[in-house]
Amino acid sequence: MKTQRPISSDDEHRVLQFRPRTAPSPTGYRGNGTVQQLRAAPEPLDLSRYEQPRTEPDDFRHRMLANIAALAFTIALTAIGIWLAVSIADLRRTQDCVLMGRRDCVKITTPHI
Repeated sequence: MKTQRPISSDDEHRVLQFRPRTAPSPTGYRGNGTVQQLRAAPEPLDLSRYEQPRTEPDDFRHRMLANIAALAFTIALTAIGIWLAVSIADLRRTQDCVLMGRRDCVKITTPHI
């Protein structure tokens, strides 16, 4: 099977001269057109246009209770994740022990008499 090569011409392989940028002048000429003076950036907008008048004051007690509930949920979720990871690791350790042919893999707890 023959490999097909694209037909290339000399126009595709040109080296362009790099001209570094210089500081912008107020007005300059570039080719046939003129370059207009750069405008200063507008002032950054603040968030005052998104503010709305409040009919009621903030309920800080409700906000703190919601934050505490969110923290408790996050702690519970983290604890469950850690317990699950430890349980899976223990199960894997026991399974590896059984697959090696050992018989004393499971820990048996005996009550103290």
